[in-house]
Amino acid sequence: MSDLELLHQFVTETCYTTSNRPESHEIWRITVPKEGFNHDFLMRGILAVAALHLSHLRPDRAVDYQHIANSHQDRALGPFQAAMNTMTESNCHAFFALSSLIVVYGFASPRTPSSLAFTYEGQDSTNWLAIIRGVNSILQPSWPWVENGPLRGLLQPGVFNTMDTRLPKPADHQLRQLVELCETAEGGDEAIEAYTEAVKALRKCYAKIFTRSSVECEVGTAFTWPVEVPDKYIQLLQARSPEALVILAHYCVVLHHLDNYWWMKGWAAHLMENIYHELSQPWRDWIQWPSTVINQNERCLVWRPLSPDMVPTKTPGSLSSA
Repeated sequence: MSDLELLHQFVTETCYTTSNRPESHEIWRITVPKEGFNHDFLMRGILAVAALHLSHLRPDRAVDYQHIANSHQDRALGPFQAAMNTMTESNCHAFFALSSLIVVYGFASPRTPSSLAFTYEGQDSTNWLAIIRGVNSILQPSWPWVENGPLRGLLQPGVFNTMDTRLPKPADHQLRQLVELCETAEGGDEAIEAYTEAVKALRKCYAKIFTRSSVECEVGTAFTWPVEVPDKYIQLLQARSPEALVILAHYCVVLHHLDNYWWMKGWAAHLMENIYHELSQPWRDWIQWPSTVINQNERCLVWRPLSPDMVPTKTPGSLSSA
C-alpha cells in the first residue's frame, strides 16, 4: 500500500475517529497533515495510525496492515525522540500532534494477553499510563505555544478543573468505599497519600464525564486521570499493589465510556480481566462494581438531568459528605 493511500485513509476516515468534538475533526483532517508535510516524524505517525485503522476495518488483511503500521511508527519514533530536547515554537505543534497519535497507536495495537500494558511488534512493552503521563510532561514547556498555535482547537480549556462534582449514587458510594480502603492501606503515610490522591483525581474524572451535556465521553477528559495521579501511585501500581490495582479497576469504568472508539474497543474489559487475575480474594470483592458495569455494558457516568440519583458535593474534588 502506498503512502498516498494511507494519507487518503487518514483524511477521509481516521481523522474523525480520534475525538467526538466536531471542532477537532477539521484540524485532524487538514491542519495536522499540513504540519506533517514539514515534519516527517509526524507524517509517519499519521500513516501508522491510518494503517492500524485499516487493519481494524479489513481484518482479512490485518497482519499486513499491522506490519506497515509498525514500519511507519518505528520511523516516526526515532526522529521524534532525538528531537525532544530541541522543541521550538515552530516544531512543538508537530510534537503535540504526534504525541496524541502515539497514544492512539498504543491502544490500537494488538493487545498482549495477561498484561496491563500494550505492545507492538518491534517495540518493548510500555506502560500506557507512563506514555500518557510522559506525553504531558514533554509538552508542558511548550503549552503556551500550542495554546496559541494552529492546533489550539484540539485542546479542552479547563479540562482539569471540575467545579461540579455531582455523581450517580452508585459511583459516589464506590469512591467513598475506596477512600476508606486507602485510609487503612499498608505502606505508610506516603502510600496512603498516593492512593487517596488517585481516588480524588478519579472523582474529578468521573464528575467531568457525568456533568457533560453529551452522552459521549471526550477522550481528553478520560485521560486527565493518568496525568493527575502522583508518581508514587504509579510506582505502587507497577509493584502490583492490591490497592493500586483496585483503584485502576475503577478507572476502567472511564475507559469503558470510550469503547465506541475503534482504537479503545475492548480495552476496559481487557484491563479488568487482567486486574482480576492479579488480585486474590478478598481483593476481588473490591472490583465487583466496575466489573459489573463493564460486563453489562453500562454507561453509568452518562449525563442525565438533575435527579435524586445524583449526589452533589460542596467542594471541588472533595470526598466528604455533602
